[in-house]
Amino acid sequence: MNPTTLILCPGLACDPTLWADQLPTLNDWAQRQSPPWQVRVNDSHTQHGRIEDMAAALLASAPGPVVLVGASMGGMVALNAWAQAPNRVRGIALLGSDPGPESDTMRALREAAIEVFFQEGGVEDIVRNNVALAFHPDQAAQPALVQRYLQMVLGAGTAQLVRQNRAVMARPDMRPHLSRITCPVLVMTGDSDQLVAPTISRDTAAAIGQRAQWVQVARCGHMLTMEKPGVVNSALLQWLDSLQG
Repeated sequence: MNPTTLILCPGLACDPTLWADQLPTLNDWAQRQSPPWQVRVNDSHTQHGRIEDMAAALLASAPGPVVLVGASMGGMVALNAWAQAPNRVRGIALLGSDPGPESDTMRALREAAIEVFFQEGGVEDIVRNNVALAFHPDQAAQPALVQRYLQMVLGAGTAQLVRQNRAVMARPDMRPHLSRITCPVLVMTGDSDQLVAPTISRDTAAAIGQRAQWVQVARCGHMLTMEKPGVVNSALLQWLDSLQG
């Protein structure tokens, strides 16, 4: 029998850097299980242009049971992976993720950003301006943290930024399916998330029902894993222990 694989799904333009503060803790936890779990960071979002295709590639890369932890766009991939193979998914953690379709407002903002991406210096301007939206002011004032974020997102490059934004804009509406989820779900949100309002996460947990746990992180924006790693790690470990129980 294949071991359980704990798959961390990054958000838009993100890479393993997003999970740098979680990987040592989760790897340690995984090795203490019997049998040990595998832990890895998904990269299918860098290879495909549709959320559904990203989810299919994720499933193909990890035979056997999976537990999915998705941040923002990664949560969209995780939910679509569940929809494609519900019997293989033992649990889902959604961190600052919106299961609904793109709003008209956000679609217009993304289209405008894509236009700017192709201008000289446009990508860096957009990404730097996004810091105030992505982080709580406390964390936005930490130069080292902001620089780590900028290096990660800018490192994705223009082509990936465009393709992934378009994938998010075209994502399917998963809200009608939430009540059918039978595996445990952890829904986390920053109390100051400006990109996915805390009410969206709260409503997501309510739609899933008794199998969902909702956690709101104080003085935190959209980048939960980078802003409040200790709180995120504690919540994930408690939730993972409950899956084993």
